[in-house]
Amino acid sequence: MIEITQSLSIDPRDLEESFILASGPGGQNVNKVATGVQLRFNLRNAHSVPSDVRERAERLAGKRLTKEGAIIITATRFRSQERNRQDALERLVDLLRQAAHRP
Repeated sequence: MIEITQSLSIDPRDLEESFILASGPGGQNVNKVATGVQLRFNLRNAHSVPSDVRERAERLAGKRLTKEGAIIITATRFRSQERNRQDALERLVDLLRQAAHRP
């Protein structure tokens, strides 16, 4: 389980990763190696996320929310695929933490 807060965790099996070509610096690997990561979390079907948190997360996600209710995070900042995977997951966790905080 991926801990968001003390009372909220998500199952890693609810995440889908796909790897994409990343633009920017990369030397000889640019446009050849899929180091970018697209992380997809189906918020609408995530039963571990309470409805109030889900509603706030949908608002916070903005353009990253699909019509089907999935949050898509794209990470291409780093030259390493592993670092981009970590970056995408950190950004998703941060968004869910913000949503879990009651105003």
